[in-house]
Amino acid sequence: MLNFSSVLTLFVLFFVSANASAIDKVFPGNAIINSSINDDDTICKSLVQTQGYACEEHKVTTEDGYILSVQRIPAGRSGKIANKPPVLLQHGIFADAATWLLNSPDESLGFILADSGFDVWLANTRGTKYSSGHTSLSPNDSAYWEWSWDELVQYDLSAFVQYVHYKTGQKLHYVGHSLGTLIALASFSQQEELINKFRSAALLCPIAYLNQIQSQLTKVAAQLHMAEGLYNLGYHEFPPGWDVLGPILEKICNETGCNCSDIMPALTGPNCCVNASKASVLLKHEPQPTATKNIIHLSQMIRTGTITMYDYGSEDENKKHYGNPNPPTYDMRNIPKELPLFLGYGGQDMLADVDDVEALLNDLKDHDKDELFQVYSEEYAHVDFVLGVNASQVVYHPMISFFNLH
Repeated sequence: MLNFSSVLTLFVLFFVSANASAIDKVFPGNAIINSSINDDDTICKSLVQTQGYACEEHKVTTEDGYILSVQRIPAGRSGKIANKPPVLLQHGIFADAATWLLNSPDESLGFILADSGFDVWLANTRGTKYSSGHTSLSPNDSAYWEWSWDELVQYDLSAFVQYVHYKTGQKLHYVGHSLGTLIALASFSQQEELINKFRSAALLCPIAYLNQIQSQLTKVAAQLHMAEGLYNLGYHEFPPGWDVLGPILEKICNETGCNCSDIMPALTGPNCCVNASKASVLLKHEPQPTATKNIIHLSQMIRTGTITMYDYGSEDENKKHYGNPNPPTYDMRNIPKELPLFLGYGGQDMLADVDDVEALLNDLKDHDKDELFQVYSEEYAHVDFVLGVNASQVVYHPMISFFNLH
């Protein structure tokens, strides 16, 4: 029997998710750059400053009007100002920037990078608690939730990258987890101008292909068109209320025969190295909402095995949006071969399945071999890469060495 705590964990781990007044500069056709703000309830105050680090709160407005929160850790705990390039950290779905800060400072990537001399920037995508603003819409408006990860590629990532580049005057390193890797890969395959602002990218649990996903819960939800049904009923924000979602999840658990009272291994794979005591801390910050349309888009990928823009379901609707009966493809083979890429993936991951990662690597087979670095851990599952107590040794230190080379 599902309980509410189990469902919260389900949301958190699926692919582990006030206008500012002063405007410094407008990038035509891209992002509006806003000044730093202060607030009593912020990631800086609740998670960063409590650990003895300096922290700044920033806001950036996307071209389509979403007001996004960005945190900056400009110095290590010793107070020494960063002397290395900026690093932008992008969380996965149902999460926010807290992803990178929940373990102790010597176990959390955000703090480890700051103590290693990097200028750390923490992104929060649209719809999450600290990025719920809009120039004309409210999260209570269904129109606010009319987006999928296409818009995260086109607008959110572009705004974050341009903002950090503008503020620092430097090209940046990028770290994404799960959905944060998908939006980066899609951008790299298409946006030639933006890619010139990157030094390198580290992709943890890289998501490109999803059709060989091993999580039966996720696969069955996609096959049942769960998200499409919710959207058609008018639920454009995901997750909807427990009274709506509970019976659906109960059905999925029954169909798969999964033990949904122990949801983490059933969904993400058996994480080897996550401290169980962090679950209560995690639930203070997650799950973060997303758009039901975003879930539909990911479900389409699971069913079709393709990486395309959102499919509107009919040739006529696709023609209205794309001028073509089929949605355009994000071709991973178009990623510049000289872009330094670091891929970290695990043998127990049931979301970023090894076979799907190998399909991505096949697309990258002509990539410059000196610019493609892989870390594979047979014992790691999906969440170990961001919350594993030994991730600093297994993943982060090799990643930092990779950044230092670029």
